[in-house]
Amino acid sequence: MTAALSITGLTFAYPDGRQALHGIDLTIAEGERVALLGPNGAGKTTLVLHLNGILHGGEGRVEIAGLPVTPGDRRAITEIRRRVGIVFQDPDDQLFMPTVAEDVAFGPANLGVRGPDLDDRVTEALAAVGMLEHRDQVPQHLSFGQRRRVAVATVLAMRPSLLVLDEPSSNLDPASRRELAEIIRSLPVTVLMVTHDLPYALELCPRSVILDAGRIVADAPTAGLLADRALMAGHRLELPFGFDPATVSRGV
Repeated sequence: MTAALSITGLTFAYPDGRQALHGIDLTIAEGERVALLGPNGAGKTTLVLHLNGILHGGEGRVEIAGLPVTPGDRRAITEIRRRVGIVFQDPDDQLFMPTVAEDVAFGPANLGVRGPDLDDRVTEALAAVGMLEHRDQVPQHLSFGQRRRVAVATVLAMRPSLLVLDEPSSNLDPASRRELAEIIRSLPVTVLMVTHDLPYALELCPRSVILDAGRIVADAPTAGLLADRALMAGHRLELPFGFDPATVSRGV
């Protein structure tokens, strides 16, 4: 079976010479939910921006569902950016149209989807995140948690094969956090979740990868990683006070 994401020997340096990624090898199977963990400055964002060709130019290879990320091939990169849906940490970076429905329709419309097919995409995506009844509202009039769900819908309308979530639980109240977790668990799509919220990673992702100083230093079941105190301390990862991963019932 073709992997949802395959990265082989990926290296990258910024123009100032700073080496951000050092020989990254990572494979994620179709349907997996994987957390990408690591301290600030570890290279997580740099890695994510290689998945849809925003950053490129180093050595190595990235494939999305078997299709190589080739920034010089306009047709291929258009398909890559359909397949890789990135939901930003701040939903307001993703919502800019007069209504919720227009925001969700924006991406597929740019791919040439029109008429009933476009309406179906919008309905399907909004229903998946529980926001169908808000389709005609102004996005800025919604709560932060609702805007985040709409931001997820804008990506789902593209029918991606890989959903990348950047700090999905940040700034959410407990109820919104739980509701979003339920939505993520229900989605029939491969998920890569970039997060500092370690309990959320444990709740949603059976597998986690730790990235530090541009290198993958651990790749294992999330519960085991979070229980390894020496590993966690060595890479500036800390659990909330009183949180014990060994005693948590997970809903993955």
